[in-house]
Amino acid sequence: MADASSKPDPVRREESTALPLLFLLASLLSQYIGAASAKSLFPLVGAEGVTALRVGLSAVLLTAVWRPWRSRLGRRDLRNVLVYGVTLGAMNLSIYRAMELIPIGIAIAIEVTGPLAVALFGSRRLRDFLWIACAAAGLAMLLPVEGTGAALDPLGVAFAAGAALCWALYIVFGKRASSLPGGQAVAWGMLVASTFTVPLGILHAGGALLAPGVLLGGLAVAILSSMAPYSLEMLALRRLPSHVFGLVVSASPAVASLIGLFMLGERLSWVQWTAIAFIVCASAGSVLGRDGGAGKA
Repeated sequence: MADASSKPDPVRREESTALPLLFLLASLLSQYIGAASAKSLFPLVGAEGVTALRVGLSAVLLTAVWRPWRSRLGRRDLRNVLVYGVTLGAMNLSIYRAMELIPIGIAIAIEVTGPLAVALFGSRRLRDFLWIACAAAGLAMLLPVEGTGAALDPLGVAFAAGAALCWALYIVFGKRASSLPGGQAVAWGMLVASTFTVPLGILHAGGALLAPGVLLGGLAVAILSSMAPYSLEMLALRRLPSHVFGLVVSASPAVASLIGLFMLGERLSWVQWTAIAFIVCASAGSVLGRDGGAGKA
């Protein structure tokens, strides 16, 4: 008969799950509080200037922490890091340009269809077509059509769609670049991204980027939107099954919408909230479908 002390303690198991869930929730809150903070800087330096500050300062911080030069890059790693960095920079620039024109929650809802498309690409299962239809219905509700009472800026929607495409590419090439040890892949990626986003931001905003208030705000955005979420997600990933991680992240558009409401006063119509709910359900359903509701090591 097995010793009772060898049986798993339900209370301890619940505690071990609760802590990484808190890490992941803190990651989402940090990321979108950072996005709302970034939007408050748009009138001062524009989306291009804020992107330059976020990417440039994140590159400096991540390079200082991970010291990526310690590992030599092979030819294949170099190619993957270059594409990964370009998509990372383009994704940041696109989503900030979208947020400049449309509410944060809607921009994120459109953006998450990128990874959703990657997850469902090539699927032949009937239930996955249900999630595709669900996401398509949500996107259709967000189309910039006049007469809905909450028409969106078409250019903002286009930039959000561009960010979705970049996120899909980011997943593909980020996975290839992730063979590098530790956080060196993201450090190299941010350095590559900074090579074109920083000059673009300087060209757009000029000396306004060096104003103490703008620099301090940019540092806060870099920490809240990049450094803190990345670190917290790494802590959560080590302790959570992948399907639980995916389900929580699926709530990103809803979290972003609530933060946009409370920090920026971005009020969405019931149609837009319904559209976001459809996209969240599609994302969560695709996660459950992939993992079959079972945890992974």
